[in-house]
Amino acid sequence: MDDPDLLVGFENADDASAYRLDDKTVILQSVDLFPPVVDDPYTFGQIAAANALSDIYAMGGSPKLAMNIFCCPPEMPEEVSGEILRGGNDKVTEASAIITGGHTLKDREPKYGLSVTGFVKPEELLTNAGARDGDVLILTKALGTGILNTAEKAGLLDEESAAGAADSMTALNGPALEKAKPYGIHGCTDITGFGLVGHCREMAAASDVMLTIDSGSVPVMDRALEMAGQGIIPAGAYGNREFLKCFSEISPDVPVAVTDILFDPQTSGGLLIAASPEHAEEMLAEIRQTRPEASVIGSVSGRKTADVTVI
Repeated sequence: MDDPDLLVGFENADDASAYRLDDKTVILQSVDLFPPVVDDPYTFGQIAAANALSDIYAMGGSPKLAMNIFCCPPEMPEEVSGEILRGGNDKVTEASAIITGGHTLKDREPKYGLSVTGFVKPEELLTNAGARDGDVLILTKALGTGILNTAEKAGLLDEESAAGAADSMTALNGPALEKAKPYGIHGCTDITGFGLVGHCREMAAASDVMLTIDSGSVPVMDRALEMAGQGIIPAGAYGNREFLKCFSEISPDVPVAVTDILFDPQTSGGLLIAASPEHAEEMLAEIRQTRPEASVIGSVSGRKTADVTVI
């Protein structure tokens, strides 16, 4: 059914749906859940919640209401399930939102996430279709969580590097968004399971532009490149590479380990922002007050040889 107040549906693979309530308010809705990516249940709850909340931030909004979605094995100890839910609740509270209920069901593998409702003013709504010819691309978090989580599960990662990855995954994208907003964001999305190249491709297709990634400018987590060089790659990265080969052009000068990181599926990754170069330097300086690793990683052009090129 066509509805003129449905501003964003599923046509451009955006991060949340957007529905206009009136001239002053747009409601945003999203849902996400996944199995544990770390061993500590409290940290897992935080990561899953931060990941779900990120979809609202990627649309320019503020999360307000959340509902737990929890798949729980019958044999899971109550203290473990309680810690997962506590981690989620604490992260939602940090986002100035409220958990109002949820749904639990039995499953052999634990999974946790949230359905999230947020709000945004119509003039502040962001989508992945807003990138313009001449824009620069800013990435707010370093890449490598999929590779580092895989290395940790294999017992190959030191505690400091694992903690660094967890800190990134539990960090909300709201503060970076608020730092960037005053300087004018044209297009925005967050980097999650399809990896940097995959989400760049979605933005390129939605905006009818080409995105060029400067691989040497992309921030990468400590030891992620080392692990990639040793072949510690999650299965999702191979799937992303295979699917995106028809939509991307990779320079032969870019090392394979680096491209593995660009296709690496991220958990609770950063925001990818398309913005005018006129204010990009000021925007980046502000974002770096909350995410020091944030970087300009590429550019947008109207000329298309592929959706995404990597140099």
